[in-house]
Order: sequence, then C-alpha cells, then structure tokens
Amino acid sequence: MANRPRTLESQPARNSGRTSKNVSDADLKFLMEILDEKLNESDKWEDVINKRNHNLCYNAKCCKPKNGPLRYLSITVFNDISSEMLRNFYMDNDYRKQWDKTLAEHNQLQVQESDGAEVGRTVKKFPLLRPREYVLTWKLWEGRDKTFYCFMKECEHPLAPRQKKYVRVEFFRSGWRIREVPGRNACEITMFHQEDAGLNMEMAKLAFSKGIWNYVCKMDNALRRYSIISSRLSSSVTTSVNLLQKVPASLDPSTGNISPAHLTIRRDQVSDESQMHMISRRPSRKLLTNSLLLLGGAICLSRGHSSLGAKVAMAYILTKLSKRGARSNQNSKQS
Repeated sequence: MANRPRTLESQPARNSGRTSKNVSDADLKFLMEILDEKLNESDKWEDVINKRNHNLCYNAKCCKPKNGPLRYLSITVFNDISSEMLRNFYMDNDYRKQWDKTLAEHNQLQVQESDGAEVGRTVKKFPLLRPREYVLTWKLWEGRDKTFYCFMKECEHPLAPRQKKYVRVEFFRSGWRIREVPGRNACEITMFHQEDAGLNMEMAKLAFSKGIWNYVCKMDNALRRYSIISSRLSSSVTTSVNLLQKVPASLDPSTGNISPAHLTIRRDQVSDESQMHMISRRPSRKLLTNSLLLLGGAICLSRGHSSLGAKVAMAYILTKLSKRGARSNQNSKQS
C-alpha cells in the first residue's frame, strides 16, 4: 500500500506561523451584541424566510448596514438534538466533506494552543465560476448552561499564498451561539453571517430566500445521520474541543429567556433608490454570473449542497432576468 502523503490538514502547525488577524474577546462581545440585536439597533431588518417541519424550524432576516455587505441573522431550532451534538456537527470538517458537495478542499493551517484560535483554508466550487478560496481564523467558547459560541473571520497566513486559479474572499464575518431550549429536548442555533462577494443585493436576497430552506433541510438530514454515527469524535472536533475557551465572566450573560421558535421581524419596508439604480436594466452575463455565485454562497452559509433548491432558485432568477429584459426592451421602444 502506498504511503499516504502528509497534508496541511493532517499536520497543522502548532503555535507557529503568523496570521494577519486574531479572534479576540472583542469579537465575542461583537457577536453577542449582534445576535441579541443590541448592535446598531436602528438597523432596518427585512424578513427573508420563516419555515418549519416536524424536526426543525428556521427563520432568517437580513439588513443592509451603512457600510459593508448584507448581514444575515437566522435562528434554527432542532428537535431531539443536544447542544454538544450540534456543536460537534458544526465543528466537524471531516464529516462535512462527506455531505457538503461544494467543499473542494479543506486544510487546517494552524492551531494556536495559547489562546485557542485555529486557522484553516477552504476552497468551494461553483458552476461556471472559478473556485472561491476562504482563509479563516476562528475560536470556540463555552458559556453557562452548555451554551457555545464560535466566531470566524478572514485572515492571511503564510501557508496559504494567493493563487490565480482561485478567487480569494476578502471580507468574511460569521458566528453562532448554540444553546438548549429549556423544558424541551431541543437546541437553538442563532447565526450571524456577513460576506463580501461583490454581488448585487437584490440577487443576493433572491437566491437566498428561494434556495436556503432546501439546504437547511439537507443539513438537518446530515445532522440526524451524524447523531447516530458520531460515537468517536473526529480529529477536527477533538482539536476544537481541546482548545475550547471559557467565556469571560464580564461577558457571560445571566441565563435569559430562549428566543422563540421564530424571530420577531421588524416590518419596516425600506426602498433605497441609490441601491436600486445599481441593478442593470438589461440582463447581462455579469449579472447571471453573480446570481450563480450568490446561490453558491447560500449553500456555503447553510452547509448544504445544491440540487432541487438550486434548480428552483436558478429558475426564479432566470425568470426575473427575462422579465427585466422584456421591460427594458419595451421602455427603449417607447422612448
């Protein structure tokens, strides 16, 4: 049998190398505030989706901050799942390779034992586009009552030089809180996600809203299988659990009421002409390409893979593009 080549994933650097950014307690504070909607309380949130089945319920909303790309905030409640199981599922990059069909590569680059930070590189593949490359650093914390937090952001690392065959994602902020639902055999994950892929906002919301529920259901199926086969923790989960940090006492909130099964959405409807004029009147190759990329981003966010949901979302996008082109041609004839 040939010897298996050593990879960055199997031999991550420990306390060596330097990353351009570090995840700190300040990032944890930011995450807590945005998950509880205490940061920029004047932001206008728009309801995106509210779905449920017998295993879970899912709700998401988004807003456009004054500076930066769209922010998404979602709450998912999983029945018959413990918070430790859900934490392990989210941290298990080895298992993720088995069911996330967009995941082309994942290498762990560094383990920082002194402060619990990890650095990794992920490549995701999308139809008709160059693969997207993510170099991220993250950290996991444990609070009271089996509550867990994770925050991730982009960084640079000497073991991940830029390559022309990939598009490096320049801005990435994402994090979650997992906690049990009192009085029920269920747990809740509240997730924040903000990523700059240079996409049109209307297309972003469209692809997300039309495809995300199917991906969440597929993620739930993978989670149910994981709960049966995960008697032994993978190396990626073991590493993260061993590096687990305690939430500082100054940040650990007192036990409060769990969020309801769905978010309370502010019904403010915002029409921003300065945003709308950026959308081309005529469907272009660039617009279609951006739509495909955003659909892939939705897969990335939900950790699912493309199939029926992707087809539905793309059909909807193409319909919208066709209608936009017809209106544009009609207006040009009238003028």
